[in-house]
Amino acid sequence: MNIITLNTLSKAIENRIGDNDYSSENAYRDANFVLDLFGYDDRIIDNTLDPEDRQLFYILEEEGMLESEREETILYNGRNWITHYWKFKKASIIRYSFEPKPKVQKTENAEKNIYDTLSDEMWHRIPKPII
Repeated sequence: MNIITLNTLSKAIENRIGDNDYSSENAYRDANFVLDLFGYDDRIIDNTLDPEDRQLFYILEEEGMLESEREETILYNGRNWITHYWKFKKASIIRYSFEPKPKVQKTENAEKNIYDTLSDEMWHRIPKPII
């Protein structure tokens, strides 16, 4: 059984999300917040989150550290009740705490603006109306 500690989660967040604008202090703060919500459980109910807080969970899900799941229950009156959960992906968190996210290298073509390739003549050209 793997245990997610504050240091493990903060390092994983820093390695996956960290950039110039996102410091290790921010990663530590976010990890502390997430662990406060989870407590000693591996999953929590989604409706405990505020919409602003849920945004962090979406980011962590996109980075592979959390996953969402749902359970359907049939109520006594026959209606379906759906409960959404957030769950740790412990193996990924532990792996990410040791290895940073690979950097994507931009190629020269990726940064080329399509409009820069048009000649000045094309910018001043007025199409003829179709009759």
